[in-house]
Amino acid sequence: MQTIVAADEEPMRGMRHRWSICALLLIITTINYMDRQLIGILKPLLQGTLGWSEIDYGNIVLAFQTAYAIGLVLAGRLLDRLGTRRGFSLAVAVWSLAAAAHALTRGVAGFALARFGLGLGESAHFPAAIKTVAEWFPRSERALATGVFNAGATLGALITPLMVPYAIAAFGWRATFVLTGSLGFVWIALWLVLHARLRVRDRALTEAEVDPDAAPRAPAWREVLPQRVAWAFACAKFLTDPIWWLYLFWLPDFFSRQFHLDLQRLSLPTAAVYLAAGVGSIFGGALSSWLIRRGVAVGRARTLAMLLCALAVTPVWFAPFVTRTWLAVAMIGLAAAAHQGWSANLLTVVSDVFPQRMVSSVTGFGSMFGAVGGMLIAWGVAHLLQVSGSYVPVFAIAGGAYLAALLAFRLLAPDLSPLRPGAGNQTAK
Repeated sequence: MQTIVAADEEPMRGMRHRWSICALLLIITTINYMDRQLIGILKPLLQGTLGWSEIDYGNIVLAFQTAYAIGLVLAGRLLDRLGTRRGFSLAVAVWSLAAAAHALTRGVAGFALARFGLGLGESAHFPAAIKTVAEWFPRSERALATGVFNAGATLGALITPLMVPYAIAAFGWRATFVLTGSLGFVWIALWLVLHARLRVRDRALTEAEVDPDAAPRAPAWREVLPQRVAWAFACAKFLTDPIWWLYLFWLPDFFSRQFHLDLQRLSLPTAAVYLAAGVGSIFGGALSSWLIRRGVAVGRARTLAMLLCALAVTPVWFAPFVTRTWLAVAMIGLAAAAHQGWSANLLTVVSDVFPQRMVSSVTGFGSMFGAVGGMLIAWGVAHLLQVSGSYVPVFAIAGGAYLAALLAFRLLAPDLSPLRPGAGNQTAK
C-alpha cells in the first residue's frame, strides 16, 4: 500500500533529515577530537614512561600538524569530486586506522608516523562537514548547524579527559588507543545507512531549497585563489587555529605544571574548559542566526558575532598569573568558548559566500593555513618550554590573536556578499 504524503509535510521531512545529518556530524566531530586529543591527555604519562623530552613531544605534535596541512591541500578538492558520502567515509577510515596504530608504537618515530597518518585522515573532516552543511541547510540556519556539529570538538575534548583515567586503569594506554580508533568504523556504518535511506525526492527538495544553482563539478584553483574572501578566511585560520591546538595539546600540561595536578585530578578542570567551549560553539552560531532572522545582513551578523568572541578571549592573558585552579579554568574556559563561537561563524562565511561546489576546496585551502600556524605553535611552544618552562608569552599570544585576525579579515574581505556564478567578484587586487 502506497503512503500518500501531504504537500505541507515535504518541508518537514527535509528538515528532519538535515538535522539527522547534523547529529551525525556532531558525533564524528566528537570522535575526531577524541582521537586527536588523547595524546595530549596522556602526555605526562607517556613522557614519564617512554622518556620523551619536550622536544620529542613537540616533534610528535609537529608530525600531525604537517600531515594535516598537506592533507588539506588535497582533501577539499577530493571531497568536491567524490562527494560527502564517499569522501567522508574514506577519510574516517584512514584516521581511525591511524588512531588504533598508536597501540603498536614503541618510540618517538613510531608515534610520529602514527600521528602523521592521523593528520592525513583528519584533514578532510572540516571540509567535509562544512560542505555537508552547505548541501543541507539554508544560509539562515548554517551557522547554528555549524555551531552544533562544531560542539563535537569540545564534546570530544570533554569526554576524553574523563574517560582516559578509567580506560588506562582497566586496559592500559595501548588498548585505549585501539578503543577510540574503533569508534570511527561504527560511525561509517551509520553514515552510509542514513544516506541509503534518504529518498532521492527528499534530497532533491532540500538541495533545491538550499542552492538551486549548485553545479556538480569541483572548482579549479584559478577560481579559488583570486577570491579575497578565500585569503581572508585563510589569514584568520592561520592566526586563530593554533590557539585551539595549544589548548588541545598543552592544556593538561599547563594545569599539571601550574597547579601540580596528577592525571586523576587533571580530568575535571580540563573537562570543564571543554564544556564551556561546547556551550560557546552553539551560542556563537545561534547568535549570528538570531541576528539574521531579525533583519541584520548576513555578513554583518557574522562579523558582529566574531567581534564579540574576539573580545571575550582577551582575559586569558592573565591565566598564568593566577594561583587558584578554578579561576584559571574560568579564564581559559571563556577563551575556549569564544574560540568555538568564533570558529562556527568563520567557517560558515565560506558557505555564505561560495557556491556548494567550491565550499570544500575553499575550506581546505584556508584550513591548510590554520594547520601551518599549528605547526609553528607546536615548534615554538615546545622549544619555549624546554628552555624556560614559562606559559606567560604563550597566553599573551592567545589573548590577542582574535582581534588581530578580525582586523585582517575585514581588511581583506570588506564585502561578504555571495559570489555570483561566473562573475569573478571579490577578487584580490
